[in-house]
Amino acid sequence: MCGIVGAIAGRNVSAILLEGLKRLEYRGYDSAGMAVYNAEDQQLGHLKRLGKVAELDGALQEQALPGSLGIAHTRWATHGKPEQRNAHPHISADRIAIVHNGIIENYARLKEQLIAEGYEFLSDTDTEVVTHMIHREVVGGSSLEQALKNTVKQLDGAYALAVIDQQQPDRMLATRMGSPLVIGVGVEENFIASDPLALLQVTDRFIYLEEGDMALISQGQIAIEDASGNLAVREVKQFEHGHDAADKGEYRHYMMKEICEQPQVIRNVLEGRIHQGRVLEQIFGAGADELFDQVSCIQIVACGTSYNAGVVARYWIEKLAGIPCMVEVASEFRYRKTVCLPGTLFVTISQSGETADTLAALREAKDAGYLASLAICNVPGSSLVRESDLSLMTNAGPEIGVASTKAFTSQLVALMLTTLILARRHGFEGEEEIVAQLQQLPELSEQALALDEQIQQMSESFVDKHHTLFLGRGTIYPVAVEGALKLKEISYIHAEAYPAGELKHGPLALVDENMPVVAVAPNNDLLEKLQANLEEVRARGGKLFLFADSRAEVKPGDDLQLITLPDVPTVMAPIIYSIPLQLLSYYVAVLKGTDVDQPRNLAKSVTVE
Repeated sequence: MCGIVGAIAGRNVSAILLEGLKRLEYRGYDSAGMAVYNAEDQQLGHLKRLGKVAELDGALQEQALPGSLGIAHTRWATHGKPEQRNAHPHISADRIAIVHNGIIENYARLKEQLIAEGYEFLSDTDTEVVTHMIHREVVGGSSLEQALKNTVKQLDGAYALAVIDQQQPDRMLATRMGSPLVIGVGVEENFIASDPLALLQVTDRFIYLEEGDMALISQGQIAIEDASGNLAVREVKQFEHGHDAADKGEYRHYMMKEICEQPQVIRNVLEGRIHQGRVLEQIFGAGADELFDQVSCIQIVACGTSYNAGVVARYWIEKLAGIPCMVEVASEFRYRKTVCLPGTLFVTISQSGETADTLAALREAKDAGYLASLAICNVPGSSLVRESDLSLMTNAGPEIGVASTKAFTSQLVALMLTTLILARRHGFEGEEEIVAQLQQLPELSEQALALDEQIQQMSESFVDKHHTLFLGRGTIYPVAVEGALKLKEISYIHAEAYPAGELKHGPLALVDENMPVVAVAPNNDLLEKLQANLEEVRARGGKLFLFADSRAEVKPGDDLQLITLPDVPTVMAPIIYSIPLQLLSYYVAVLKGTDVDQPRNLAKSVTVE
């Protein structure tokens, strides 16, 4: 959810920490702060500010925090309101400073113990408990490393922690359990962050800490112990995306940049994965061919936008491969008794690969009898990828905007590649035709993006509205759900999506001249059914906004605005029709003046429950 940055170097690190926080703003946060050790006065200085990183930047202009060791943080409130006193870092006795991502579930009991021992709490957070526990250990004679080990043994929950000690300024400690943390490897300087993007200004070499790892980091050395306390060697990996991946470039918002990147992103997903009209099985990892031979059922688990992509895939898998496919929200799946059918492949979908509920579901699935696990993900070094048997990278590049766009379309393309691998084992003979259609997608998506001006004009009809209905049928129903999600995320307009056939079962009661109805109508075998549903809306005074291709026999009028998309092969319609819905949401949000890239109350990577 929130962001961690840390640095130890032979130079002043304050500017590095601040730039790192700026690069993590996309994740969602409500306050920011940093703590830096100053060798000249041997003091641990710190600053915190409520609001944007710019507020912290302004405070640093007035009160500099020079030093060669420091940690910084952007917080998204879980325990305690968004207030300056609840911002990180948290400090105990002007000596121990920590920053923390995650949630400590048993903090209340630990807090009672510390209060009884005389510790004073200045915040409402769970994190401050950890700070005082480490301090208690070091004043009791433990080394900083042992103090951290002893402390985390008492913690229940998820955490990524960075710790510095005013009396040991030659080191920085880091550990993780259920929340991501990476080490940035430099030359006679090293760094930590919750996301590699935070550190691209200083390094492109990273070590991805694994569950339970604890790292001791100095200027010239990195020592890592695994969860069992044994020395561990973790591979140093080169960051795969360009250094300008996190820049907006010519665009006003990251979201628009990422929408416009989709033609190239689709090319990236397909590149090197198709040969002579067939999908290469090796792209999923070693042993994929033997494993896929045993698959007779699919269980997909995901959250949010990734869940919507999974629902589209269910239609594809059951139609083309002819095998059962179940899709479930991860936060529901992990808390109910499930039945695992023989030969079931457990598929997880996540942009970040660190989504807490999805990751927890994968871990529980390992003991539930599933055949194997497959991760569809955008981040190669993420926990989800490392802990799955097979993986397929979406190659979308960093996605900064909180509202997911290119991640969704890249997931859909990756899921179609997966579907074709499954389908060829169950008698499907149309793989070459589908592959040819996949290769048309970049051009078709460019044509969809060319509708930008028309969609911008359409968006003006939504600015004064408070509710919107989205309709679709078949594979387009989950696309309608995704369109409603985008609109509510960034414009704060209440939006719901329904299968169009459900109109008469309740939603039709909401239709009047103040309820815009967005319908998505590609030319498929359900088009006539959908057209009948649209007439039900028009007959009740509703205002329709229709996205259809040229073969749909619908005429615009005072009660219907039509945007005509390029003719799209039926099976590819979910990928192309998602793009105009993204643009519609974007332009409505711009007109309403909301924070497009960082909508209120939301974060990019949901690493807590």
